[in-house]
Amino acid sequence: MKDVWPVTLEDVRAARDRLRPYVATTPLRNYPTLDGELSGGCRILVKHENHLPTNAFKVRNALSAACMLSSTELAQGVICASTGNHGQGVAFAARALGARATVVVPRNNNAQKNAAIRALGATLLEHGRDYDEALAEAQRSSDETGMTFVHSTNNRYVIAGAGTLALEIVEQAERLDALVVAIGGGSQAVGAMTVMSALRPDVKVYGVQAAGADAAYRSWMARTPVAGNNVSTFADGIATRNVYKMTWPALRDGLAGFVTVTDDEIAHALRCLVRHTHNMAEGAGAAGLAGAIALGERLADKTVAVILSGSNIELGTLARVLSSSRN
Repeated sequence: MKDVWPVTLEDVRAARDRLRPYVATTPLRNYPTLDGELSGGCRILVKHENHLPTNAFKVRNALSAACMLSSTELAQGVICASTGNHGQGVAFAARALGARATVVVPRNNNAQKNAAIRALGATLLEHGRDYDEALAEAQRSSDETGMTFVHSTNNRYVIAGAGTLALEIVEQAERLDALVVAIGGGSQAVGAMTVMSALRPDVKVYGVQAAGADAAYRSWMARTPVAGNNVSTFADGIATRNVYKMTWPALRDGLAGFVTVTDDEIAHALRCLVRHTHNMAEGAGAAGLAGAIALGERLADKTVAVILSGSNIELGTLARVLSSSRN
């Protein structure tokens, strides 16, 4: 399995050293009333990545990658594609390092994520109907202008940065049986598997995707990449149509299981997080908990970590989710 692994534990530890000047360790907390939302005596630990400077874990990824760029690469400016959180991370990292940033987002993207990207000093360009079309445009623009491209997944320093949150979990959790990780490109899951395989090999890592953006799930079931034609989910942070070359083999071989959840199930998990933790969550940030609920008896009597990966939800979407009749 090691021959398909893009990063090592040493890479993750080096990424943590790079992050230390910029971000603090995020809390890992248990909420007894939240445990009651799951069956079989499962104990849930919530990793609060929403407490990071951009309210999402992807600032770890961007800082880890940007800190490895040469002065020449930084001077050329950086460019990325994003539905919001990676873009905010890249903008934050570029500002911290004195570089220019350009972020390509899909048309009709989350307006508040767009505003946050601009507020961090980045140039924002809108292109395409979804993340994958924005990605193609960002790559084209990088080739044309010479700006340094920072892929949200196909970058080993990005994946190592994502792994730092799992390294913190290992240090914070005295007991841990499983992690349930939302998957878009897969950096968070592959980072987690890297850390757990080295330090807690008995811990199982499960993946979860939105049913309306399930290319990785269908690929995992087929054991070969399967691309999607469209995405349809309010969990924009995991709304991808493809698997990616640097994370796909590790996802295929390393996950202990994989489930999909509907938008209704993600919305229910989001309301649970708000009700029991009094923390905001976006759709992607609630998907891990939705997956843990869906896994049901497979997690009975286990201590399970889920990652509240971000809280950058549009106000209109939040209002609709919170006003839903399902409790």
